[in-house]
Amino acid sequence: MQNKPALRALVRSFYDVQKLRIEAGNRIVANVRVRLGQAPGQPTEDISEEGKQLLKEMRDEYCLITDGLTTAKARKKAKELEAKPGIISDAFEFELVGYYDVMCSEEDSLAAGIKKLVEFFPIWDGFLLDVRGCGPAMAAVIISELDAAKARHVSSFWKYAGLDVAEDGLGRSRRAEHLIDVEYTNRKGEFATRKGITFNPFLKTKLIGVLGTSFLRLGGEYRLIYDGYKHRLETNPAYADLSKGHRHNMAIRYMIKIFLKDLWLAMRTLEGLPITQDYAEAKLGLKHGA
Repeated sequence: MQNKPALRALVRSFYDVQKLRIEAGNRIVANVRVRLGQAPGQPTEDISEEGKQLLKEMRDEYCLITDGLTTAKARKKAKELEAKPGIISDAFEFELVGYYDVMCSEEDSLAAGIKKLVEFFPIWDGFLLDVRGCGPAMAAVIISELDAAKARHVSSFWKYAGLDVAEDGLGRSRRAEHLIDVEYTNRKGEFATRKGITFNPFLKTKLIGVLGTSFLRLGGEYRLIYDGYKHRLETNPAYADLSKGHRHNMAIRYMIKIFLKDLWLAMRTLEGLPITQDYAEAKLGLKHGA
């Protein structure tokens, strides 16, 4: 039983809840810092280690308070909170932590559902399960966003993920010169055109920002691909003017492209579809792959 649309809906819901959970957590941490006389920090897309520890302590405290004041009315809870020493200082903060706790539970529930559903897709056992750094959540993103039957060549995966090279020779991005004319129906019901991107931004963000980081942290065959390519950039005089960050980003992009190539080969093979060589192998005689 394979249902990609249902898996995609579940994956998108998971990341929507995760985003809200992170935003709520950052607000709670910022509120506590202001209360303690610290200047609020800049908004971030993640929660710092210090913030995670604070939120854990607040969640533990929230559970204890909830157990003791389950049936108490709001004003009684407020008085109890004011008289009780602890991190949570008032009823408003208590409700914020409660909201955060609910989102953590919902995120865990969605993650458990995703873990069960990815097992129905052959590519999980046939390839992704053995890729160090690619867990069920990331596998679900890959399975629900990529369709090997529609990708006759591996370059189709690269283009859809925004990892192809634009006409100006630079990596694909949101810059104006990389946008294309996209047709749409306006408010009047008429066909019109506007500038749009050529790739799936959700997929690109997860592959580069999540999977790429995971590969580097956990090591394995794709970390070796990254290290090797980065070394080539560092020792090649042609790239001497590039910053350290630029070389890092190029190596990440290359590593993910090799992963997508291996993924494409595995998907097409499992689905009984024909395999073609990419340009580097067919025209230049090069061989890549983890």
